[in-house]
Amino acid sequence: MPTQANPTADNDKISLLVGGHVHDDWTSYEIDSELLTPADAWRVDLAHPRGTLPSEVVEGATIELRLGSDTVLAGRIDTIDEEVGKNRDTLALAGRDNAAILVDSSAPIFVSRQVTLEQVMANVVRPLGLTKIRVDADSTYTTEKINVEPGDTAWHVLANVAEANGLWPWCDPDGTLVIGGPDYTTPPVATLILRRNGDGNNVISLRRNRSMAERYSQVTVLGQAHGTSVEAGRNALKATATDSSVSVYRPHIVVDHECDSAAVAQSRSRKLLMDSRLSGLTLTAHVRGHRTSDGVLWKPGQRVHVISEPHGIDAIFFMMGRRFSKGRGGMGTTTTLTLKEDGVWTLDAHPHQKKRRGGKKSAAEEIINVAQG
Repeated sequence: MPTQANPTADNDKISLLVGGHVHDDWTSYEIDSELLTPADAWRVDLAHPRGTLPSEVVEGATIELRLGSDTVLAGRIDTIDEEVGKNRDTLALAGRDNAAILVDSSAPIFVSRQVTLEQVMANVVRPLGLTKIRVDADSTYTTEKINVEPGDTAWHVLANVAEANGLWPWCDPDGTLVIGGPDYTTPPVATLILRRNGDGNNVISLRRNRSMAERYSQVTVLGQAHGTSVEAGRNALKATATDSSVSVYRPHIVVDHECDSAAVAQSRSRKLLMDSRLSGLTLTAHVRGHRTSDGVLWKPGQRVHVISEPHGIDAIFFMMGRRFSKGRGGMGTTTTLTLKEDGVWTLDAHPHQKKRRGGKKSAAEEIINVAQG
């Protein structure tokens, strides 16, 4: 199933809906979406705008970006940039999706025990105006304790509680806040082909980036559990995960004060090792148009079959991000796909307890470098 070879103008025309009006004569645009980046960004540009700026186009106005009849992003206008000169007259609008308010706003300060994900939604998320929420999980856990301190953002609180449930938050194109994870059972939406003789090629370019910089042959997590009225404390919790694909001995030891059981330490070591592997390989593909040959919009979370003769690749990859673009000067519409190794992005439940202040190092700062003996 190839990508869209000859996109039509109607299918690839970006329109901005704001205040009940549609604006669609943009000379260039960029619309980003990335699963690990909170608040997807967008920007549209117009050269030589006619007349005055419509009254509905103001900072903070809710918007919807559509590609043909399909919604690409729902959010708000952050910035309006107008320039008028002798030989230059431009208008640029930029903003982010509905998750932006979670990134920008502080969470209410509170301390609570036995907190559910739904309670966090009610106390932190919904008061900021986000009502379209979907939890893609069969069940969720109760977090032992939440301590929200001054300066903590709503996104920070939500991400921590989501991670404690083995989940992650993002916004769907229609503006729905989703708390879920990757689905590696879905079939690939398209096949990207790159051959030296050009037979069947449907990508503009394909880049493969491989790096050893953040790869580890093994990750060891050291944890501890505080004593309670019914159970003695433990300070020798240890778990190690190994990646056989790393041929060089590169050990990584992390002290994690939030690993209070052997099972949590094991899960954490596996998660850190998989994150290491995730950063080690990236494919960046540039394709024409914004849809597959079946008319499906490119969207993070999709799986894509890649066949590249120059790179020796014939495998399925997971799409972590995509960027819709149109340049000035008659340049056509293109999509940049960020692809990662399939099945590597994992979300294991990891509790987040009270923050440690007053000079104590975070888990990230307490990494111990172990030399090969």
